[in-house]
Amino acid sequence: MARENALSIWENLTEAPLLPLRNVVVFPHMIIPLTVGREKSTKSLEEAVQKDRLIILVTQKEESIEDPGPNDVFQIGVGAEILRLLKMPDGTFSVVVEGVCRVKIDEFTQTSPSYRVKFHYLPEVVQPSKNLEALMRMVVEQFENYARLSKRVSSEATVAIMNVDDPNQLADLIAANMVLSIKEKQEILEITDVYPRLEKLGEVLSKELEVLELAKKLEDRVKTSVEKSQKEYFLREQMKAIQQELGEKDEKLAEIEAYRTKMEKVNPPPQVREKVEEELSRLEKMPPMVAESTVVRTYLDWLLDLPWSIETPDKLDLKEAEEILEADHYGLKEPKERILEFLAVRHLSKKVKSPILCFVGPPGVGKTSLAKSIARAMGRKFVRMSLGGVRDEAEIRGHRRTYVGALPGRIIQGMKNAGSKNPVFLLDEIDKLGTDFRGDPSAALLEALDPEQNHSFSDHYIEVPFDLSKVLFITTANVLHTVPPALLDRMEVIGLPGYTELEKVKIAERFLIPKQLEANGLSPEDLKINEGAILRIVREYTREAGVRNLEREISNICRKIARAKVENKDFSGVTVTAKTVPQYLDIPRYHYESAEKQDEVGVATGVGVSEYGGDIMPIEVALVKGKGELLLTGQLGDVMKEAARAAITYVRSRAKELSIDESFYRQMDIHIHVPAGAIPKEGPSAGIAMAAALVSALSGKPVRRDVAMTGEITLRGRVLPIGGVREKVLAAHRAGIKTMILPEANKKELEKLPPIVKKSMKFVLVNHMDEVLKEALAKRKS
Repeated sequence: MARENALSIWENLTEAPLLPLRNVVVFPHMIIPLTVGREKSTKSLEEAVQKDRLIILVTQKEESIEDPGPNDVFQIGVGAEILRLLKMPDGTFSVVVEGVCRVKIDEFTQTSPSYRVKFHYLPEVVQPSKNLEALMRMVVEQFENYARLSKRVSSEATVAIMNVDDPNQLADLIAANMVLSIKEKQEILEITDVYPRLEKLGEVLSKELEVLELAKKLEDRVKTSVEKSQKEYFLREQMKAIQQELGEKDEKLAEIEAYRTKMEKVNPPPQVREKVEEELSRLEKMPPMVAESTVVRTYLDWLLDLPWSIETPDKLDLKEAEEILEADHYGLKEPKERILEFLAVRHLSKKVKSPILCFVGPPGVGKTSLAKSIARAMGRKFVRMSLGGVRDEAEIRGHRRTYVGALPGRIIQGMKNAGSKNPVFLLDEIDKLGTDFRGDPSAALLEALDPEQNHSFSDHYIEVPFDLSKVLFITTANVLHTVPPALLDRMEVIGLPGYTELEKVKIAERFLIPKQLEANGLSPEDLKINEGAILRIVREYTREAGVRNLEREISNICRKIARAKVENKDFSGVTVTAKTVPQYLDIPRYHYESAEKQDEVGVATGVGVSEYGGDIMPIEVALVKGKGELLLTGQLGDVMKEAARAAITYVRSRAKELSIDESFYRQMDIHIHVPAGAIPKEGPSAGIAMAAALVSALSGKPVRRDVAMTGEITLRGRVLPIGGVREKVLAAHRAGIKTMILPEANKKELEKLPPIVKKSMKFVLVNHMDEVLKEALAKRKS
């Protein structure tokens, strides 16, 4: 708003929000950015913005006071207008304000939750005269000298002040641009008459000019000392020339020559070569003991240690690569095929761009080890970088060289460690990236993971483009919903959903048992674990999509056998069978076929997916006399609660067809509970299971215990498609479920299921809830 309008508004105001300031005094005519973090102060800002964007700014008497009261701030402050307000990620506010006029606080009308005061406007007193004009000229001349000597006032501010004609504005702008104590600035602010205010400024400027002139003399004395150092530099240069004539070798020349020799060996691109020569030229001119020379040497070492032209040849023998992949991992058909396809294309065309692969799956399915195996199969170097908990953009792009202890980002560090420009680079746990006030690391990764632009990746420290186009980037994640969409769009997602029981048994036989025998100092004759024992461990001692806990249990058995071998001199080897497993692993932790042991009324088996894989999810419904209230427990998310309400509405709308009392919702309270209450649950896919459990509870017909179901329900009873089909089916298979009810729209996804699962389970595809009830409900208990 125009200044005249703002002044007229403040003249008529008597009450406004207040913002106490620490270590800063704001003057009229002054625009200043502020950072506000205290709770009451932020409330005052929000109140002002919601109303008319006007607020009173006063300075605290003591900076250390965290919660100032009426006696802790000066009485005279500034009425200001909020020009811009921005909430930062850490909860603080960044605000830009413009001082309008002086005000005096009469009383505090509110100190919580925000500050609010009554005040009166202080008019600026101006009496034009020749004395005032002369005083203005003197103060402007003094300030010009002050700005020239202090070097703390920008040239733009100096020019602006010299062109001000209004005495009030002149006095306030000069006071605002001077480096003064809070007490001195507050004294100037409290003078409403412009003539005495300019006189006060003249006194302060005179004192400051005396101090600055003294500092200038000291600076000249130091400059003389520096000139002496320069003279010494020229003498050293002459000495260097004499040494060359005598055939003596100079250490610095030898060092620079070594850098040039190394550069020829590395053979960097022309742009890097120019940068190296530029830094070597700087190093030549520096005295040996200057701190900057160490910075330059470190930078040159980084530049010349990077693999600008070093490349390892790819193994293009598809048969050999396939044998390596098969030897290292059981199953995982899709990622293996993708790597072999890339090698085939690479065999036919040298210009093919490296794909950016993203392996997604629960913990323990072999994502990280598969990346290592891919590097071995391709004959490339392997680099791993963990992104879990990374919050600083500089971790990816590096720090600028102006900072002490600056280093390149972890991508460039990884390339140096690899020693070649085409390694397999694993970015582990990309879904765990964080963000805070230091920047967004995921945004910094966008350039590195884009095949169209990563040929010139820019690191803040290196300052020259680095070619990442030949790097095979592989990322891993447990879930995709936490990965930013722009980053996800650049990656080719390959799912590793989990293993079947048979696959786990084969993995244990081929990989885990030999690995643990070697790790625990045992031979194959010392310990044999038969297939039945492995299957029992899988079913009764682990409940996971991967094999990490399975390996842990095998390791547990190996340690017990190792102890027995050491303690018993007559030890002749042990064979662990399904019957003897509890002797080594204690009582079973889980029960196979852990779905309900008998058909129950009001209990249906749903299936859910988390970052740890799929799991069965029993859903219980209980009816008690009441007034029709709905109670949902088990840490259900908003979407899941909405699915429960949709299920109830469907049942109410179909009560007559389902032979249910149509007034049940008036006479009974409905309690829907999903056990494992400590674990948060979310998603719409439990809709049909909730509806089936509710119909069972109301009709008295039990739900078949060998049936699991998943699907979203609409108010009309339609069953909509869901995600995570493979994970859910594998979880149901692990739990001994024989029949799985799925939406018809998910039919194509059944083709990707392992043959053993398709053979041992019956899949019922449905479009409507009526079909679900027909399959899921058993006959009424007598």
